[in-house]
Amino acid sequence: MSAQEDASCRLVLVVGVGRSGTSLLTGILGQVGFHVPQPEVKADDTNPRGFSEPRWAVDFHTRLLQARRVTVNDARPEAFHKTAAAADDAAVYAELRDWLGGQMREADALAVKDPRTGWFLPLWTRASTDLGAEARFVTMLRHPAEILASAAKSYGDWQKPASRAAAWINITLETERATRGGRRAFVRYEDLLDDWPRELSRMAEPLELPALTGAGLRERFPQVDEFVDPTLHRHRIRWDELDVPASVRDMAEEVWGLLQPLADRGGDNAETRAALDEARAAYGALYAEAEAISQSSVTAAKPRKKPPKPKQSATAPPAPSLKVRLARRIPARHRKRIKGAIRSLRRS
Repeated sequence: MSAQEDASCRLVLVVGVGRSGTSLLTGILGQVGFHVPQPEVKADDTNPRGFSEPRWAVDFHTRLLQARRVTVNDARPEAFHKTAAAADDAAVYAELRDWLGGQMREADALAVKDPRTGWFLPLWTRASTDLGAEARFVTMLRHPAEILASAAKSYGDWQKPASRAAAWINITLETERATRGGRRAFVRYEDLLDDWPRELSRMAEPLELPALTGAGLRERFPQVDEFVDPTLHRHRIRWDELDVPASVRDMAEEVWGLLQPLADRGGDNAETRAALDEARAAYGALYAEAEAISQSSVTAAKPRKKPPKPKQSATAPPAPSLKVRLARRIPARHRKRIKGAIRSLRRS
């Protein structure tokens, strides 16, 4: 498949932390004509309208994350260095390129969403560029406290709120940095629920998707109104309901504020990016400090090795023979009689 053959394909990668509204946006794109690769992850109680996630992409990303010992909500800044190397793995690259090329042959407008995609943006960028379809990026923005509450209800409490909040900072800041230089847009979750035609039209401009701009979207795609359900915005809590340390809470709130201009026309500028760069550096310093003081906890959590069996001393006496061990089991009062009987037998 040549780059020229695929130059007309419009590939949109919907990125952002899980529970931020990525399923909603991808579902809308599917309603207005974008192809969502099949089969999809099945809907469940945590996402009754569907995830809009290709099963292949979820399995592919999960395997890559597990091989690098990175979790989908990993708070470590260095975790992105581990996943970025996937773009240089020839076998991994070929696997994604083959799958993506096949999807591009099926449709000229493609929307791919998986919260894990953000960990592998260099890989996706390389594959899509080589196929002649430069990726466009849409990042969903939702207040981190709401994301934490929704994630706890959907995924359980195996990851503590403090860790989830730190992961939100880490992933959000790195996703913003990684999508710079490309055609990208940022959409607030509540804005999309409030007026999806307005948000679709606004994000279409930087993404260069003229079919989604202008008036009349609601009349052209009436089915979207049935798909968008504002009542699904069920988690409207703030920090006082979550057990998150003040240092992490305050930093998350600061980052949330710094992100807001990105969702407004003209807000994606050098000043906004510089402020986010400072926040990313501050988070790196905070996490390094936390790692430095938590070494004892990490050491205590490591599985203990079984202590080695004590070695027998080189000067230890040899083990008694079987004859001696049997003799010791005979009561002492009978040993003389047995010895005498043995001597008599030997003389006879």
